[in-house]
Order: sequence, then C-alpha cells, then structure tokens
Amino acid sequence: MTFSKKFRFGAVLTLMATFILAAGGSVFASSHREAPLTSGDPKVDATDLYAFVSPDDANTVTLIANYIPFEEPAGGPNFYGFDDKALYEIKVDNNGDAKPDVTYQFTFKTQVQNPNTFLYNTGPIGSLTDANFNVRQTYTLTKVVGSVSTVIGTDLPVAPANIGPKSTADYAALQAMAIKTIDKTKVFVGQSEDPFFVDLGGLFDLLTIRKLPGNAGGGVDGLKGYNVHSLALQVPITDLMINGVRPLSAADGNSVIGVWTTASRHATRVLSVNPAQNTETGNWVQVSRLGAPLVNEVVVPVGAKDLWNSSNPVDDAQFANGVANPELGVLLKALYNIAVPPQGAFGTANQRDDLETIFLTGIPGLTKPASGVPTEELRLNVNIAPTAKPNRMGVLGGDNQGYPNGRRLADDVVDISIQAVAGAAYPLFHPGFTPDPLAGKLGDGVDANDAKFRSSFPYLALPFSGYESMPHADLTGPGKSASSASREAGSKSTSSQK
Repeated sequence: MTFSKKFRFGAVLTLMATFILAAGGSVFASSHREAPLTSGDPKVDATDLYAFVSPDDANTVTLIANYIPFEEPAGGPNFYGFDDKALYEIKVDNNGDAKPDVTYQFTFKTQVQNPNTFLYNTGPIGSLTDANFNVRQTYTLTKVVGSVSTVIGTDLPVAPANIGPKSTADYAALQAMAIKTIDKTKVFVGQSEDPFFVDLGGLFDLLTIRKLPGNAGGGVDGLKGYNVHSLALQVPITDLMINGVRPLSAADGNSVIGVWTTASRHATRVLSVNPAQNTETGNWVQVSRLGAPLVNEVVVPVGAKDLWNSSNPVDDAQFANGVANPELGVLLKALYNIAVPPQGAFGTANQRDDLETIFLTGIPGLTKPASGVPTEELRLNVNIAPTAKPNRMGVLGGDNQGYPNGRRLADDVVDISIQAVAGAAYPLFHPGFTPDPLAGKLGDGVDANDAKFRSSFPYLALPFSGYESMPHADLTGPGKSASSASREAGSKSTSSQK
C-alpha cells in the first residue's frame, strides 16, 4: 500500500522528536547507558527495541528487546546473562490508551552444575544439557492479557555465551536449540551481535561528522564487535489484536499497535555478610523503559532520565516540553550553519507543533491508532506487508514498512532522525519554510550493521565469540578464527530486512 507524499514524508516528523538533544544528555546512542541509574545496572538496561511484520511470515509480528549494552565477548569468566532478580517485559497496547493490553513476561533462574571451578564451561558444549555447560540459565515465559496471567513456558533454555572454537565450536547449532515454539509463538532468549549501528566516537565528540555532510560513508561503527542479550518473540498477529481480530485494512487505525519494553526490580533489597543470604522482596518497581529509539537519550533532560525509566506511557505529557523545543536544532545551526526550522520553548509561537502532533499521536493513515491518548510508543501497523526491497531510510525513503512504522533491524534510525530534525520535512506543515540544502544529506556515515542479519527468526546475527573479539576495529579482516567461521556460517543468509 502506498501512502500520499504528504504522509510519506510527514512521517519523518515523528523522528524529529526522537532526536532532540537534552541538556547534558547523550547524543545519538540508542539506549546504551542512557540514564544515570541504568548505566550502573546494565543487566536491566534495555539497548534497543524492534517491532516488524515478519519478512518470512506476514501473519506474524516479531518483537525483539535487547538488553545489556557493550557486552565484551571475551568478558569471562563471568559471562553476561539476564538477572535472576529482575522482571523483563515486552508490552503491547492495541487500543491506543497507552496501557498494556498484552504483555510477555520473562523471569530467569541460573544454575551452576559445579561450583568448585572458575570455568563457565568445563569442556566443549555440544548441547544445552551438556554436562560441560556449567553455568546455565533458564526462564519462565508468562503471557498477560488484561488482568489474566498464563504461564506458557517453564524451564526454557537460554542459549550460552559464544565462548570460542574449543568451547562452542558449532555455535549456530547451539543457538538453534534455544529457539522454541509454544502455541504458534516462537521464542528465543540468548546472546546476539548488537544490531544497532552508529558512529558513537564522532557524534559524542561534539557531533563530529567525519566525512561531511554524512551521506557518503566514512563513519566508524562504535558498536562493532559488541554483543547484547536478546528477548525475541514471533507472535501471530491475531494474538496482539483487540478481541483477537485482525482488521482488514492498513487504513483501519485498529491495525496499529504500540510496543515498549520494561525491566523491574523488587522494592526492597537486604544485603547480608553472606551474599547467599541476600534477599529481595516487595512489589516490582520499574527501573527501565524503552519504546522508540533515541528518546531517553535525546528527548528527556538529564535530570529526568531516571524518572522516564520509571514512568508509564500514559503519563508522557510531562515530557512534552522536550518535544516542543529541540536543542539539537540549535547545535546544528551553531556547528554546521544548518538553517533549521524556527523553534522555541513549549507554549511559545515557535514551538515545534509538528513534532508534538506527529510524535505523540501517530501518523494519520500509517501509525495513528483509531483512538487514544498522546504517548510515546514504538508504533507498528500490522497490515503493511513486508517489502521485497527494503530501504534503510524507512518511510523517509518511500518504504512504509520501515521506521517509524515499527523498526526493523536494518533501519538507519540515526540518519533518518538527524535529517528530520534539520528540517527536511518541515515545509509540509509550514509551507513558507525552505529547508537547508544539506538537510536531506546529513548522517553519521555508518549505513549498515557490521554483521549480516539472518533471513529467519530470530533474524539477529550470531554473537561474536570471546576468542575472536579483539580488536573491535578489525573483526572482518584476515585470520578469522574457526569460531568466526561458524558464526558467519550461521548468518550467511542476509535477512530480507537488510
């Protein structure tokens, strides 16, 4: 389905809002160390959220929530994993009221087979039940619809970390063992290569674009070689719809769902001289939240970032001032003399009304629900089928199946966002404004991920192993390890999202 030019380009205004620089905050990192408390508690720090109609099964939606930023693959002997003391959730709003209607909950349990060794594995790991697999995690998956909770899976295996050629020689096979199907829902939990791509080094250095204006490459992917931990679901679309009914048309606002992920901890923690006797009790308290990319980093002021992580979408009006007056526009003018749209504080004549309208309510005919309240969620129209030729620029590139209609792994949310905030689409709402000639050319010079995505669930590239992890800047050069060959063999099919 093709939308009008107005809505196709108007969609980028959603992205303007996601790219606002908050005073003292990070610039372009997508929820990697985005708030003071979660930067010190990485096991509950969500890095990125993805939601897209599955390219190989258009009757399903794939939801991926990544946690634990900057996982150094060689980070042993205590390799990364989810926290047994935390609650991880992926939430879906299917009626626009900014409240979860369908929730998938993940809780974890770690088991040590032999506590009298320092080793994560005492020999080669050939299966998820191999006696050599010493430090294992399992999880319980619970589905909540309304107020009804149903446990749909227990003791499900978490894929091990990718250690190296002697420990995890056929890592692709090990990870495949962790993909389970429960009542037509596929689920995978385990380590993955970090799919987000961005020039962190340049952009943190006062928005430096290495090769101006940014659309001709030259960037350095600051996340190259790092891993994350993933919660991935492939769910029948009808399971996410109001009353289990899928609308017939993408034009029906009931085809739009909103998605976000959260992590929570118990309210009370009591430490003991003997760590084995530490206790955590009380209600769950939300400590991390992530919907659309870049929001907590660049919309929310540094003094409110922890508040954002503890808040709910229904209360997002408190953050509206950040949407109305993007400081990043001021910086683009000061650093690169970009003629950005006029802007001013919330309540003034020059406030970015386009951002408030598009960012908080959804794009008419694309991501706007049939009814509801203004809120920040990663919105997806489930009735826009996957395209045979995805464009990394998503809706801005004429591909209505891409960001900000959900988010695919290969969508270049950084370039999309920086061009939008520079004013590339502002004339559609303010015809008297002429955008700067460079507005549609800006970018960070990193246009794709450093590893190939797969063509089937969970689509993510296999993680880098500890054996092959150094140096981060030269993982694709000569002398690849056997583990590297195994990882690439498992990822040899480039996903149709790429």
